[in-house]
Amino acid sequence: MSRIGKQPISIPEKTTIELVDGSVVVKGPLGELKRSVKDVISVRVSDGEVFVEPKRDDVQALWGTYASHISNMIRGVNQAFEKKLVVEGIGYKVAMSGSDLTLNVGFSHPVTLKIPEGLTVSVEKNVISISGPDKEEVGAFAARVRAVKKPEPYKGKGIRYDNEVVRRKQGKKVVA
Repeated sequence: MSRIGKQPISIPEKTTIELVDGSVVVKGPLGELKRSVKDVISVRVSDGEVFVEPKRDDVQALWGTYASHISNMIRGVNQAFEKKLVVEGIGYKVAMSGSDLTLNVGFSHPVTLKIPEGLTVSVEKNVISISGPDKEEVGAFAARVRAVKKPEPYKGKGIRYDNEVVRRKQGKKVVA
């Protein structure tokens, strides 16, 4: 039995949920999110709550997964998800140019990433803030930005998450 799937998901005031052609559509103050649902999972809305139930016994894992997805969709259209990245290193710079994010992180050329539609990206000194209603999209873009220059273990230079701890290694020892 799924502990997450058994819980009813409450719907906040300014949020509407519709079931359209095997998809769940959630509309709220920050936008609209849509996700298709497999036919082995039943989703029903009643009395300001969403109930997710499996149609067969062998889909227990999907039950909790879809309940979490719908819960994240409801939370996302009411309050945006946010990830912060810190750029660390001498001469490392980040700039916004229109709908592109330009990173100068020690390569011979600047790296330009296109910002996906629906996401809001802001840059303050060496901190990149990525926010949006879709949790997966925010996390995927943050991971793409971090993958440009992962933090290295000797000096800690690179792009890391705000709460990430970079495990430092000891450098070479000088024999005198």
